[in-house]
Amino acid sequence: MNSASPSLGPFAGAEYQRLLAAARRSLERTGGELAGTISVLNPTDGERKAIIGVTGQYRDAGAARVSARLADLDGAVREVTRRGLAELLAALGGPLRNRPAERAALDGGRHAAIGAVQASHLHDSCSWYRSWLAEITADGTLTRLVNHGEQVRVAQAVHVLEYLAARGGTPILLPALAAEVTGDTKALNPATVTSTLVLRALGIRAGLARPETAQQRREVWESIGVVVDDLASRVLVLNLPAQGTGLGEWLTGAARLGVPFYATLHQLMTTPLAIPGACVRVCENPAVLRRAAAELGASSSPLLCTEGRPSVAFHRLADVIAEGGGELSYHGDFDWPGVAIASSVMRRHRALPWRMTAADYLAGIRADAGHVPLSGPAQPTPWDARLGEVMVATGCAVYEEAVADPLITDLLAAGPLLGDPVRRR
Repeated sequence: MNSASPSLGPFAGAEYQRLLAAARRSLERTGGELAGTISVLNPTDGERKAIIGVTGQYRDAGAARVSARLADLDGAVREVTRRGLAELLAALGGPLRNRPAERAALDGGRHAAIGAVQASHLHDSCSWYRSWLAEITADGTLTRLVNHGEQVRVAQAVHVLEYLAARGGTPILLPALAAEVTGDTKALNPATVTSTLVLRALGIRAGLARPETAQQRREVWESIGVVVDDLASRVLVLNLPAQGTGLGEWLTGAARLGVPFYATLHQLMTTPLAIPGACVRVCENPAVLRRAAAELGASSSPLLCTEGRPSVAFHRLADVIAEGGGELSYHGDFDWPGVAIASSVMRRHRALPWRMTAADYLAGIRADAGHVPLSGPAQPTPWDARLGEVMVATGCAVYEEAVADPLITDLLAAGPLLGDPVRRR
């Protein structure tokens, strides 16, 4: 007999520990069922004798396994301690978990969370939203959040997505968005769960990879008009004189000198600006604008550069040009991301295509010895359906820098749309 506490009887002794551990596992697994049997492998002599005492059945010395019914163990515990097996186990090692109940609660919470996401009007109207829900459900994100009691983060993400969809791309600073929707200016900071969820959804919406870096996160936010930093959001400009103090004067001075100028969103939002009746070319790659500045200087037609996916600053300046009765014409890379950017700029700002036809693409193929293969999903080319067909058939990308010669010629020509084979329909 050992010196265990009288309230626990002999069951606090070492000879019972593996048997009771097996009992705990079984009861937790079944939610307290006493109908099963538990075993101890390669028992010590003390463990063998303890189980004989519980079951009343002799076990040979050297037996590889000795077993006991849970009901017998419960009866033995009650006889000695006047408490049930579950109570004894709780006294020895803390309360037992009810895993079936936990699983049921988790499943219920998960289904409730999915139902809440599905209840949004975005679920029926937006395929990207349904894809986001399918993704966070399949990879266990939703389950983990429910398991940690973080369903509120999912609800916050849905409210943010609904709010942004209703704004239609109107610029808003990130802290202001967070405060407006959640009441907390820091709720959408990079490290937060809500921000991660929203960015995954917006990345799917914009056709971008899941953002990992600060630059990628900024691009995803800006794809829907959310400004992380109105000083970092900028647009590269060449020879675009404007009216107004401050930024208007700076743009006019830069145009007089024929030097490129970066306009920030902060400048565009805080200084009055007017650009009456301008016909402005737009390119995707800064190498084209740099070449225009170097070769043409102040003789170049007005040129904006998106530097890849357009920033909020670009969209704001494009809106100012449109408000002044001006017009944009766009050229970009002949690859699927470039086509997607071209399509979005033409759709959002009613821009004309600038040397973006099938004939222009094929001319670039003949001049492009590299023949970089196209990658990613094909994109529609509504301004010239044949372009998409030819790109699919050819399978080669043509980057803007490789076809810059005719672009530079256009920028020097008197007519701002001279040489455009496609006009607005």
